[in-house]
Amino acid sequence: MSTLPTMVNNDFSDVVFNRHSVRQFDPSVKISRDEIQEMIAEAAKAPSACNLQSWHFVVIDTPEAKATFKKAVMSFNYPQVDSASAIVFIAGDTQSHLVYRDVWNKVYQDGNITKERLDQILGTFLPLYEQASPEFLQLDATMDCSIVGMQLLLMARAHGYDANAFSGIDFEHMIPTLGLDPKRYVPVMGIAIGKANEAPLHTERYAAKTQTEFL
Repeated sequence: MSTLPTMVNNDFSDVVFNRHSVRQFDPSVKISRDEIQEMIAEAAKAPSACNLQSWHFVVIDTPEAKATFKKAVMSFNYPQVDSASAIVFIAGDTQSHLVYRDVWNKVYQDGNITKERLDQILGTFLPLYEQASPEFLQLDATMDCSIVGMQLLLMARAHGYDANAFSGIDFEHMIPTLGLDPKRYVPVMGIAIGKANEAPLHTERYAAKTQTEFL
């Protein structure tokens, strides 16, 4: 049985309900790349469509990288980019299905599914993605990234940090600015992580029942 990681904050209610967006961080706080990689790996336990895991992470954590990153970021986001220990930018991978066969063959080889189930998965879902339109693949990858992004926000809090998700970016130029292939990747969101240097703004949510219908 695998051992679950021990978090700084294991209080689920506190992690979820006291999470607030922070845009001013303590610039003296530096998070190691090893810990950032841990948070990303933990966030990547999130579900994804057909287990495609259509996400790609770019970590921006040096002055030079931040200066490059800011070329495709709207100016009102500069304060959090400058002060955060790191920004994890999440891009959607529209070609994740190209390794889909390898992923599921590994699941089969590990003894977690039968050969019949493997054949069913590869015969049902893989053709769907191989024949999909670019628009379908972009939307699918964006949904996956949205889920993993939320999980990363919660993992940052579980590690004792604060975070903010943002999309105030130049969507046309962000991907090439990050050195990624614009034919493959779509920009989704940045997540700034660090220690808050100000009290976060507490906002209200709409009454859920006004946004809910039961059929």
